[in-house]
Amino acid sequence: MKEWPEFNDNGDLPVGIHQATLAEVVEHFGQSNFQRRIMAQRLVRIYDLAQSTGQVARFIVYGSFITAKPFPNDVDIFMLMEDTFDLYQWSDEVAVIFDHMACQNYEGASVFWVRKMAAIGGEQAAIEFWQTKRDDTNRGIVEVTSRD
Repeated sequence: MKEWPEFNDNGDLPVGIHQATLAEVVEHFGQSNFQRRIMAQRLVRIYDLAQSTGQVARFIVYGSFITAKPFPNDVDIFMLMEDTFDLYQWSDEVAVIFDHMACQNYEGASVFWVRKMAAIGGEQAAIEFWQTKRDDTNRGIVEVTSRD
């Protein structure tokens, strides 16, 4: 299994994009208590639904789920989709994860996404943006590289 860096004094991962498999993310962040296990189940469901499209270029997890916070409220996800992604060709079950409010209400997750061509400043800049917290400090984020 992956060796994860220590959390910083704020309980965040060190700044950077930490790559891991979905299994490694779930093992490290989704096992310590019931709340985290529920969040991990949500993450796995959304990952699987997104991957079913065959159009995910990059899948990023950020926010409290990947911190030392004992009880995260939700799981936060950013997806960079291929330019050929057509939301309207998918069933409601898949489409709901691409509707921010519906996903929050039905899946208990905060999901943002954009097609690669719409990534302001380019793909890497779009990914790196999610390292910035609301207080303008930076934290580490996790890029899920595969299911296992």
